[in-house]
Amino acid sequence: MEAIGTLAGGIAHDFNNILAAIIGYTELADLQVAEDTKLKENLGEVLKAGGRARELVKQILAFSRQSEQERMPIQMRSIVKESIKMLRASLPTTIEIRQNIESDLATVEADPTQMQQIMMNFCTNALHAMSEEGGILEINLSETELDSYTASQYPDLSPGKYIRLTVSDTGHGIDKDVMERIFDPYFTTKEKEKGTGLGLSVVHGIVKSHGGVITVYSEPGKGSTFHVYIPAIQREVVEEKDEIEPLPTGH
Repeated sequence: MEAIGTLAGGIAHDFNNILAAIIGYTELADLQVAEDTKLKENLGEVLKAGGRARELVKQILAFSRQSEQERMPIQMRSIVKESIKMLRASLPTTIEIRQNIESDLATVEADPTQMQQIMMNFCTNALHAMSEEGGILEINLSETELDSYTASQYPDLSPGKYIRLTVSDTGHGIDKDVMERIFDPYFTTKEKEKGTGLGLSVVHGIVKSHGGVITVYSEPGKGSTFHVYIPAIQREVVEEKDEIEPLPTGH
C-alpha cells in the first residue's frame, strides 16, 4: 500500500501539470468560438472531462497522503450536520436518516474538507447499498475514551480520548471476499461510470494521516456499520494564579 501510494502520488503530480495545460488551452479556445456551434459544445465536453480528471487527481493525492492539508481545531458536530443537510436534498423517499449527535464534544485537529469527504463517502456507499429496497441510514457522533487494552487492538492507536463517527445502513451488506478488499485502491463493486474504486481507500488514507483508525462490521443481507476514531485534542488545564504586585508610586 505504501509503495502504491508513493507511485500514485508521483504520477498524479505529473498528470496535474499536463491537465493544467489541457484545461487552460481549452478555456482559451472556448473564448474564441461562437456560441451555439458544435465546436463550442465539444469544447464544453473537454472541459467537463478535465474537471472530472482534476477531481480524480485530488482523490489519488488524498489516497497517497500527498495533498496539502489545512489542519485546524474543528468541531466534528458541525461537519456531520452540514453533510446530513446536503444529503437530505438528494435522498429518495425510501431511505430514512436517523442521527444521534452528542452536543458537548471535544475538538479534533483536522482538515475540515477531508472530514466532510469521509462523511460523504460513507453515506454515498450506504445509499448505494439501499438504492433498490430503501432502508435506514443511521449516523452517530460521540466521544469515547479508549483504555490501554482497547487501543492495543489497533497498532496505530494510543490510549486516550477520541471522537467516534459511526455510519450504518440496512442495505445488502458486504460479502466476506469483498470485505478483504474494500480499502484497496481501484477496487469497486459499482457499475462502470458509477465509481472509481478510490472512495474507501481515500478515506482510509485520510483517517490514517490524522492518527485515527476505521473499523467495519457487515453481514450479507444485514447491512454494514463503519466506525471512525479520530483523536481528540488533549488540552492541559492550567490554573491561573493571581499575583499581587506592589502598586507603582511616583518619585
